[in-house]
Amino acid sequence: MSEIDHMALALAEARAAAERGEVPVGAVLTAADGQVLARNGNRIVEWRDPTAHAEMLVLREAALKLGNERLTGTALFVTLEPCAMCAGAASLARVEKLIFAAADPKGGAVLHGPRFFEQPTCHHRPSIEWGKQAEDSAGLLKSFFLARRV
Repeated sequence: MSEIDHMALALAEARAAAERGEVPVGAVLTAADGQVLARNGNRIVEWRDPTAHAEMLVLREAALKLGNERLTGTALFVTLEPCAMCAGAASLARVEKLIFAAADPKGGAVLHGPRFFEQPTCHHRPSIEWGKQAEDSAGLLKSFFLARRV
């Protein structure tokens, strides 16, 4: 599978999250060979858990699956720029590559806000790519929030 395919899976997870009434964010974690280790979408409302962000869920699942909290060689695909909590978890997990679709000027912590990976206290910095399929992700988020404001 290609990176575009992996982001498409993350977008599918985001759509499923929206159908559950969750903010539509999806994530996929892959091994170095491209194998999908975990995929999920936000489950904050469903689980009544403020930490149940898509990124956190796939990191937890993969760590359990691999029997190791260090997820070296992995790539994390996310439909929205990660928040500080999720950026911190990706750093602690030693994720090698972070790819996200849409930037998040309000809650993001990679390009915006604390710019987590640029801090001297950050022990591990993944390579970062963003903007792939950003329009799809941003459109999904805009539709979700517009429907709630009516």
